[in-house]
Amino acid sequence: MTSTTALTPPNLPLSPIVAGAWRMADWGFGVQQRVAWIEQCIELGITSFDHADIYGSYTVEALFGQALAASPGLRERLQIVGKCGIKLVSAQRPGHAVKSYDSSRAHVVASVDASLQALHTDRLDLLLIHRPDLLMDPDELADTFRSLQAAGKVLQFGVSNHSPAELAMLHRRFPLATHQVELSALQMGALADGTLAQCTDLGLRPMVWSPLGGGRLFTGQDAQAQRVRGVLQALAEQHGVGMATIAHAWILRHPSRPLPIAGSSRIAAMQEAVAALSLRLSAEDWYRVWQASMGHEVP
Repeated sequence: MTSTTALTPPNLPLSPIVAGAWRMADWGFGVQQRVAWIEQCIELGITSFDHADIYGSYTVEALFGQALAASPGLRERLQIVGKCGIKLVSAQRPGHAVKSYDSSRAHVVASVDASLQALHTDRLDLLLIHRPDLLMDPDELADTFRSLQAAGKVLQFGVSNHSPAELAMLHRRFPLATHQVELSALQMGALADGTLAQCTDLGLRPMVWSPLGGGRLFTGQDAQAQRVRGVLQALAEQHGVGMATIAHAWILRHPSRPLPIAGSSRIAAMQEAVAALSLRLSAEDWYRVWQASMGHEVP
């Protein structure tokens, strides 16, 4: 029977900064270099690793899995976040004729099984539906979640890049653990459309992708990027930290208690993200960044 009220979300056992593996296929790391990167992240307190089946055109999970296989015991020291639901046209998936979204039971179950095999693990700590599927049957998807959870293949579930209405529709049927969204000092849509307000209301700690604006915070020459960079640089000097640390601290200041995803092969960049956990911006400084991004004062 479908529930008509939101269920209590489970606790989300992820580290406060999450390591993103999206570009691992571009790093050129050998197996032992991948092991070292994972271990160094863990030493920093970053024990959660964000994946999706499509990353690296369906190759990154296997690269990460090779590292886990090469270092027995490493899997038990970390948490794996997986995502599925996007079907890319790829040589790795010859059956995909057109880019599309698929949240059917058959596709989700097959995707989870493929991810488990590639990652050399028996479970995903968290599985997210990567993008909203216009053909999603929320009752079928909730039943699929229950089946995967009962089988021990996935411990918790969430969504990524969904609207508040889409999340609410599924959350009424199954207790979601998180919503992964884009947020940065250059991309504030989640603040404006009610996404983060909903996370706060439901007690869902959002995961945040592209917290540095895909690098545009540092290199963008457009007016918005230059305005924001000027404010971030001033705050960085004031606090004696790097600009990336301030950018992460700006995200962490939100009461939904976001979990930024830092996706860099450089351990120094991961250290800058972790340093933000010890820095709390004032409300005025937070709004100073907001104003620079929007180009105007609050209404």
